Amino acid sequence: MYNILVCDDERDIVSALEIYLTAEGYSVIKAYNGAEAIEAVRGGEIHLVLLDIMMPVMDGLAAMRRLREFSNVPVLLLTAKSEDADKIAGLNLGADDYITKPFNPTEVAARVRANLRRYKELGASVTAETGVWASAGIVLDEKAHTVTRDGEPVSLTPTEFDILKLFMSHPNELMTPSYIYLKVWGSSYMGSDSVVAVHIRHLREKIEYNPSEPRHLCVVWGQGYKFIPDKR
Repeated sequence: MYNILVCDDERDIVSALEIYLTAEGYSVIKAYNGAEAIEAVRGGEIHLVLLDIMMPVMDGLAAMRRLREFSNVPVLLLTAKSEDADKIAGLNLGADDYITKPFNPTEVAARVRANLRRYKELGASVTAETGVWASAGIVLDEKAHTVTRDGEPVSLTPTEFDILKLFMSHPNELMTPSYIYLKVWGSSYMGSDSVVAVHIRHLREKIEYNPSEPRHLCVVWGQGYKFIPDKR
């Protein structure tokens, strides 16, 4: 059974999410501010966090920053429609995605399933024959779930790993942000462009020698992105 941490200072929202997620077969741990969320992740086995941004004591952005100091657990931000700047800030701090209030229970369940799948695959022992992609000094081993650049290990979140795998397994193929979101997150979403852009920027910072002038993970203006494998 997966343990889902739900953190929001509005107790009615926490209770509602507990009902939705329990019905899906998850175990729910509750917190009401960022400090309690940090304590819960440090103190037990948490597989995914639903984290509100606007909270007392410690807000969601501060908690997000602290979480990424010691954990790659998937984090979905709970945001209001008016918090666009905070959504981007949260993604920049390492959040995997966001859900806008008021939320649809079906959407919440779908997002949770998709992010848990990536987290499980990244940490799981894989016995089936899988692929290894290598290009321009970057090696992605799907079986071992490792990435190296020029022989040095690169630490990726589950989302970043899946995006890089998608690109490296389809070199020189143009992909729109909505297509990337569909393939990686497993659903369609109107806000996919900004979410994908932030994660790709993080990937560039980790695999490109000069992230401001990417040579491999390149943008095609107005269309999308492509992975150019051997460009030097």
